[in-house]
Amino acid sequence: MKTALILAYDFPPYVSVGGLRPLSWYKHLHEFGVLPVVITRQWNNAYGNELDYIAAGESPNEICEKSEYGLIIRAPYKPNLANRIMLKYGSSKFVFIRKAVSAYYEFAQFVKKTGPKSSIYYAAKNYLKHHSVDVIIATGDPFILFSYASQLSKEFGIPWLADYRDPWSQKLNIQSNFILRNWHNYFERKIVSTSHAVITVSDFLKHKISKLVKAPHFYVLPNGYEPDAFKNIQNIQQGKAILSIAFVGTIYMWHPLRSFLNVVSEFISSHKEARLNIHFFGVNLQDMTLPSSLEKLIANEFPVLSKHILVHKKMSNDLLLKELAQQNVLLLFNDYSILGTKIFDYIGLKRNVLFCYANDTESAELKRKYYLMEETVGISGQLQQELLLKTNAGYIIQDAAHLLKKLKELYEEFEQKGYIENKTIHGEDYSRLHQINKLAEIINDLRH
Repeated sequence: MKTALILAYDFPPYVSVGGLRPLSWYKHLHEFGVLPVVITRQWNNAYGNELDYIAAGESPNEICEKSEYGLIIRAPYKPNLANRIMLKYGSSKFVFIRKAVSAYYEFAQFVKKTGPKSSIYYAAKNYLKHHSVDVIIATGDPFILFSYASQLSKEFGIPWLADYRDPWSQKLNIQSNFILRNWHNYFERKIVSTSHAVITVSDFLKHKISKLVKAPHFYVLPNGYEPDAFKNIQNIQQGKAILSIAFVGTIYMWHPLRSFLNVVSEFISSHKEARLNIHFFGVNLQDMTLPSSLEKLIANEFPVLSKHILVHKKMSNDLLLKELAQQNVLLLFNDYSILGTKIFDYIGLKRNVLFCYANDTESAELKRKYYLMEETVGISGQLQQELLLKTNAGYIIQDAAHLLKKLKELYEEFEQKGYIENKTIHGEDYSRLHQINKLAEIINDLRH
């Protein structure tokens, strides 16, 4: 059996979509002849919100957890000065100092082993001094893990794989800053060129990355749903008392949130006795044009929805799936060339997806202003639509008028049946097991 050393910053118990990919590797690689050793950081989850990302770990020493799947080594985590100030005084105090300290580590971490994340490098190096492994895999972001993997590869003569869940230097916030763009472009080219192969989640990202960096091999291993998690919820039925529509995760600036809420508000105004709730789970607002919270947006602009909108805090993926299984319909905003992770869970849940929008004028304008990735000729810019059509997993909503019509149809179906019928097909093809098998094949074919 071969051994894979996996550098993964996001990893349970931290609640993060990014942590699900390496978690699935940890749980299933042994089934395909590869022993996983995960190096991550300690997550204390003391706050239950975004502060957990910068809070101290539980121990100054490494914590090792061995199981039937493999080994997890949790490196100590000590917040830097900016993080400590944030934790003690909040986000409104000493902003300049915090930004200056954060900027220092943003640049310095690529030049020397410094900053809170460096403990992952030292934990991995300590393990490699005493154990033999066949491959190092770094999954990003944060992409400083690629740098650690490259250096460990050179020190110990072990091939490494660069796993991109998202773009690195081609992110919008980096591309819009001349200094950041050139800094990260330089290091991305230099570091990733030392990898044995690049792995990413879609043909679109493969195309973007391959234009920037040179690597011997490129592989596309899409995300999927975790089969074990779905075994625990397969008997949970849709709620019958209230038609429930749910959304999970981040709302970006190109998402037509206001349009969606406006249509729901219009529907409620004309159906005052309607039994309809909209649930938002673990929402993170990236849209700076919105108020500071979803609750404030509803109160200020859509007061008629105040009794129909429920906002839930972040929760573990297992608990989240149990909540989603009780919903009747799942909301998905158009991310164009980005397929994401959420759609696979939606398909695995076998709840109809309400996709907004395919051809809406307002959404097109939001995309023009804010969409973070430039699309490419020959690479599909409608990945979510294509997958939904292939699996018959929901409704492709064209625009706001179409959404209002579909809401009326859904409510009539719910009133008549007490549930929303689902006719998803081939959903089992999108289990993460299929992709993990391919990853194991890549590892087993490696030659030092």
